[in-house]
Amino acid sequence: MLHGQGQPQVTVAYGKPAILVPDARRAAAVLVAWARAAPPLLLSPPGACAWLGPAGWLALIAQARALCPGVPFGHALDCGAAPGHALAALRAGVPILVLAGAHPAYPAVAGAAAEAGAVLLPAPPPAIVIDHLDLRRPAGRARLRVLLAGP
Repeated sequence: MLHGQGQPQVTVAYGKPAILVPDARRAAAVLVAWARAAPPLLLSPPGACAWLGPAGWLALIAQARALCPGVPFGHALDCGAAPGHALAALRAGVPILVLAGAHPAYPAVAGAAAEAGAVLLPAPPPAIVIDHLDLRRPAGRARLRVLLAGP
């Protein structure tokens, strides 16, 4: 299943599509199963910055790194239509952010992101949704490998 299909592509060199990850365990499962040349882009759920916050997202990412040391990947935090959350995420060091491109503050946040060396996307990139998979079971892990193998 793809989230954000038809939206702009991520402008950095990560594997396509992104993978929507709701927790560190699923993020680590993606990193273990990823078999494409370019590293994966782990994407937060829509609007996660509002309820998880930048610190929570960065902690989730740190857990995934600890579970899969040495595996390269990128990560993006979805800030929905909340420019204040996006600015907080920039201050926290989140490298790739999603903020609704139609928001009147988007250009100002884009300027701040550019100044910070971060990437700001106007919409989430296409993403595979994996939260429905039971990764404790071999069949769930096998399905994940199929989804990540791509076309």
